Amino acid sequence: MLRRFSQLDVFTSTPTLGNALAVVHDADGLSEAEMAAFARWTNLSETTFLLQPTDEQADYRVRIFTPGGELPFAGHPTLGSCYAWLAAGGLAKKPGQVVQQCGVGLVRVKRDGTRLAFAAPPLRRSGPADASLRPQVCTVLGVADADLLALEWVDNGPGWLAAKLASAQAVLALKPNFAALQGLNLGVVGAYPEGSDCQFEVRAFVPELGVPEDPVTGSLNASLAQWLIGSGQAPAQYRVSQGTCMGRQGRVYVQADVQDIWIGGHIAACISGTVILGNH
Repeated sequence: MLRRFSQLDVFTSTPTLGNALAVVHDADGLSEAEMAAFARWTNLSETTFLLQPTDEQADYRVRIFTPGGELPFAGHPTLGSCYAWLAAGGLAKKPGQVVQQCGVGLVRVKRDGTRLAFAAPPLRRSGPADASLRPQVCTVLGVADADLLALEWVDNGPGWLAAKLASAQAVLALKPNFAALQGLNLGVVGAYPEGSDCQFEVRAFVPELGVPEDPVTGSLNASLAQWLIGSGQAPAQYRVSQGTCMGRQGRVYVQADVQDIWIGGHIAACISGTVILGNH
């Protein structure tokens, strides 16, 4: 069956410098196995499928797949799916706000100038990680225990564990031992010097999901922002660089207001067409 298909680059305004996303429109009727198989075939960090919502408050429903399986939530697929839905003529029920239904519930998306931004969903698990995990994380990152400034659970769906290092340069210098991760989805953050273009450099290591390193990661940046802003380690508004070690130039825009932390980015359209998918 022919279905509308979009491929986008998220967290960049320049194609090929962000994180690619495949979007299948009008995906109702596809089985979970068909969705998973197509996501493995695209071999992108994520592939999403737009469906009719089952919650009357939602504008659309999305299922999010990595090559390794389905996620209840992810950030760059949220922004890219919303962009694709709007570009295909989607009309929000409430002016100025799109409501996405996904595995973690309802996620709000708004326009932020030329960008889109989503409201960070609540953390499912938070707080300092058990000290027993520190040796494993140090082995993964190839750093001494003294270099690991903090290790914190910041899970909003994908299972994020966050490691904070002393500097952005330390983050960029990492050569991770993926075999030692053993099921952990690990995000790493380090600050740039004051006056730099970006506040932090972030890297995301998720080999269990079929993505050894994710180029630019909205869900991780959302949960990092909740931790860092909430603990006074980051200002209420800042910009993140991610993907540098992969030849990308991803930029994530973070802004906290009274009620929410918004995670924003530009989206560049790359491919538009149709895909043959499903037999009914």
